[in-house]
Amino acid sequence: MLTRIAAVLVRQSMAQAAPEGMDPDDFLEAMAEDTYEMVAGLELVTPVLVTSVPGLDEIVWPGTEVIMIDEDEPLKAIMGRFAGDQAVVIGADAPDLPPLLVGKLFRELGRAQITLCPAEDGGAVALACGLPMPGWADPDLDDPDPVTTLRAQAPGRRMVATGPGWHRLRTPEDVTRLDPGLEGWDNLRALLKAR
Repeated sequence: MLTRIAAVLVRQSMAQAAPEGMDPDDFLEAMAEDTYEMVAGLELVTPVLVTSVPGLDEIVWPGTEVIMIDEDEPLKAIMGRFAGDQAVVIGADAPDLPPLLVGKLFRELGRAQITLCPAEDGGAVALACGLPMPGWADPDLDDPDPVTTLRAQAPGRRMVATGPGWHRLRTPEDVTRLDPGLEGWDNLRALLKAR
């Protein structure tokens, strides 16, 4: 059976999406906890929290590995810290990401070395690959067009696949993209209602 890791990536810079009048640290913590809760609820994966923000270990379940990184640590270096067969890294700024999309990324690894969930406004919400990450790849979730960049790096075009896209919360206006009808994102939902 494959050992699969699902990691939530939390960078301090993600707090800039906090709406006006909301504490950016509270916003970041709620967003990260919601994304982590989605990942922790997935079957047949090991959840991991990867963060440049101290103190977030309190949002994870007991026994969850927490990996501290530098704010600008490259994704390739982060992937190098995982021990397993496959890993997906999901940006914490996608608190309402449907779990099904994560499953589709793992499934696509049957035909490609790297799979991406593109972000609607550029960049990527998540990236999955076999471990160790292919040596030719140097991905960045914030690359404006990561699919084109990775395909240019790859020795063959079919080595990079994409799943359905989703959105990220990168500006205060992006909170309007959250769908009240979707399950999940309970912590952020409560924080926004309280405001």
